[in-house]
Amino acid sequence: MIINTVLQSRLYRAITYSILIVSIGVLGYLLLFGYSLIDALYMTVITISTIGFGEVHPFGTGEKLFTIGLILSSLFVFGYAVSSFSEYLISGQFFRQLKVKKVQKKIEQLQGHTIVCGYGRNGKQALAKLKSYKKEFVVVENDTKIIKLLDELEMLNIEGDATIDETLLKAGILKAENLITALPSDADNLFVVLTAKQLNNNCKIISRASKETSYSKLKIAGADNVIMPDKLGGAHMASLVVTPDVIEFVDRLTIEGDTTANLEEVAINDLPGKYIDKTILDLDLRKKTGCTVIGYRTPDKEYIINPEASVKLEAGGNLIVLGRPEQINTLRKLF
Repeated sequence: MIINTVLQSRLYRAITYSILIVSIGVLGYLLLFGYSLIDALYMTVITISTIGFGEVHPFGTGEKLFTIGLILSSLFVFGYAVSSFSEYLISGQFFRQLKVKKVQKKIEQLQGHTIVCGYGRNGKQALAKLKSYKKEFVVVENDTKIIKLLDELEMLNIEGDATIDETLLKAGILKAENLITALPSDADNLFVVLTAKQLNNNCKIISRASKETSYSKLKIAGADNVIMPDKLGGAHMASLVVTPDVIEFVDRLTIEGDTTANLEEVAINDLPGKYIDKTILDLDLRKKTGCTVIGYRTPDKEYIINPEASVKLEAGGNLIVLGRPEQINTLRKLF
C-alpha cells in the first residue's frame, strides 16, 4: 500500500511539473517578449518537444536565453515524467486503477445489496451463504493478498479500512440493505456499526463479537443482531449431547439446495395482491408446491410457531416455509 502511494505521488508530481513547465513557457513568451497567446503556445510546444520548426519571430538575445532554459528544464521534467509513468505502468498500478474504476461502476449500480466487512473465517461462511442464495454483495477488505484472491473469484470488492466513512461509501452503504461486519477486533466492528448506522439508518447491521462485554455495546451502537461464534459453537456441541436427534434434524434444515430439506422465507408483500389479508389456508402452499408453513412473522416482528391455517396474511409479514429442494424451487418459481 505504501509503495502504491509513493508511485501515485510521483506520477501526480510529474504531471504537475509538466503542466508547470508549459505554463512558464507560454507566460514567458507572452509577457516577456510580447507574443500573442497562440504564438506563445506554439513556441512553447515546439521548444519542449524539440521538433525544431522555425521561430515565429527572429530571436533576440533574451529570447534565445529563455528558450535555452526552457529546453533544458523540459528535458529534465519530461524525462522524470516518462520515468514515473513507466514505473507506474510496469508496477501494474495503471491496470489496477482501471479495474478499480470498472468495479466501482458496478457497485454504483447495485441497490439493496449486502456489504460484508472482513474475509476471515466468518466472512467466508457468510459470503458462501449469500452466494448460494444469489444475493448481491460487496466485500470490504484491507489485505492486498485477499483482494487479489477476491478478484480471481470475481467477487465485487473494495480495498480499504471498513471503519472509515469513505470506504463504506465506495461499497454503496447509502443504497445497501444489509451490512455484515466480521472483523477480528470487536473494537473495529463497533466502529463499523457506528459508521454504517450514521450513513444509512435503514440498513440492517449484523455484527460478530468475540467477548460478552462487547455484545451490549454493539447493540447500543446500532447493530440489529450480534453473533458470538464461539458461544454458538459451544452451545451447539452441548446440544448434540442433550438432544442429538433434534440437532441432527435441525442441521439438515438449510437454505442451500444440496441437502434433504430447505427453509425459505416468503415476504407477504411479494405475494400476488389477491392474497393480502387472506389466510394461510387461502394461500394453500401445501397443494401448490408441497411446502409446509412452519412459522409466521407478523408486521410487528412477533413470531408464531406452527401457525393455524386461519392466520391472516398481513402486509409486511413473512412466512417461514419448509420443503425439499425441488419443492422450494417450485415455490421460488411461483413467488
